[in-house]
Amino acid sequence: MAFLERNANRGSISTDYDIPYSLKLEPDNSESLTYTGTQSTGGNAKTWTWAGWIKRTELDGHSYLFSAGYTGFIFMSTENWLRFAMYDGSTSYYLDLDMVFRDTSAWYHIVGQLDTTQATAADRCKIWVNGVRQTEFRASTNYTTIPQNTEMQIGQTGSSSNWLKVGDWYAAGRYLAGYIADWHFTDGVANEADAFGRFDSNGVWVPKKYTGSYGTIGYYLDFSDSANLGDDANGSYSFSEGNITAADQATDTPTNNFCTMNQNARTNGNIRTQEGGTYVTTDGGSGWCSMLGTMAMSAGKWYWEALVNDNGDALTVYVGIAPHNDPYVPHHQTGYYLGNVETAGSMGWYLSDGSNKNQNGSWGNPARGDKIMFAYDADNIKMYYGINGTWGNSANPANGTGSVTSIDSYWMSAVHNALDFVLPAVTVYQGKHMKGFNFGGYCAWTIASGNADANGYGNFEYAPPSGFYALCSKNLAEFGG
Repeated sequence: MAFLERNANRGSISTDYDIPYSLKLEPDNSESLTYTGTQSTGGNAKTWTWAGWIKRTELDGHSYLFSAGYTGFIFMSTENWLRFAMYDGSTSYYLDLDMVFRDTSAWYHIVGQLDTTQATAADRCKIWVNGVRQTEFRASTNYTTIPQNTEMQIGQTGSSSNWLKVGDWYAAGRYLAGYIADWHFTDGVANEADAFGRFDSNGVWVPKKYTGSYGTIGYYLDFSDSANLGDDANGSYSFSEGNITAADQATDTPTNNFCTMNQNARTNGNIRTQEGGTYVTTDGGSGWCSMLGTMAMSAGKWYWEALVNDNGDALTVYVGIAPHNDPYVPHHQTGYYLGNVETAGSMGWYLSDGSNKNQNGSWGNPARGDKIMFAYDADNIKMYYGINGTWGNSANPANGTGSVTSIDSYWMSAVHNALDFVLPAVTVYQGKHMKGFNFGGYCAWTIASGNADANGYGNFEYAPPSGFYALCSKNLAEFGG
């Protein structure tokens, strides 16, 4: 666990291999990839490797990375530990990791290898997480009893009745929530993790280009063709795109990680994310529920957007920012909203009446379906807001005019040091939702006119002001202090 916390990949920048695209998967939309045909003959069921990157945005549910009929699968349990399971036709074998995968701000790289030709039983099945071979397992683990030279059909469908699925279980209904990238299956090749990644100078596991063989029935999903996101770049298969559309292609990747909303920084379990961590909703409970983003701003200038509810819900939503050490928002105190007296360090634009509880006057009263804009200048502690391409308060963020102060003098004191970390934030009343955020890496609504920042990152409805950038790891490395 310590390795993952200190060295997790939150968007590697020191790499000579860039991953431009990922695929966003959403359980509420039943999104997954499926291959239902009969695979080519000649595959090697004794020796193979699967490798892929995942970024989770929803936790605590069965989440299948992939499955091959009833013969094998890799999944996250409801307790967020990972199982690598195989079936030889009579016996099930499990490799259950004694670690949990709960970091929704990071990309995880997982490599599973089978080689039943190995003489040593403990070497017949191996798994790596972020470049480190795992050796600590749960009591349910029994992979060391795999007989030598046994064939395991994981990754090989064998017949049309044994579907090969990405992001779901073969029987359907246990979907992965988040993003996946650089997805490999190498048939007949027992690769180790260093075939797909390396450690950079900071000790972070980063991707590298795979140059080896895929064997007879191997495949590679790079998600680069938005018109065919199930396309196998190795040329063996074409996966059907169950409920997946071109809009599910994302630029949030292990080489440029974008901000999303963070289920690990919420006031209670009644508030959760959907749509790749960009849509925030509540499942019940009572009162106000708050959530922070995954990336903090301590320096630089940053831009993001949001979509106002376009259904019949009351607009009982506050959108804005909060310091990381606000005692109420990130530390699970319920009943408080952005900008109220107890959360004086935060800023909350109340969409119902246009007010901001820490500022004088109205910020404007957005209508349903409006796109609202935020530009935060962390260098000068200035906040700008706008609706449908027009900045409020006659502001010009590029020139530094018309801003509002986002954090009061109490929180600006050295004791609280709030300015070190300020994050995007939202407060939603019970039963309501925030339709969607757009930090640039993925957007759940259709962008009418794509605009990137000056570095070419992000896809926004409106052009970021000059000098303001998408909240992503490459920009943070350059401007984030």
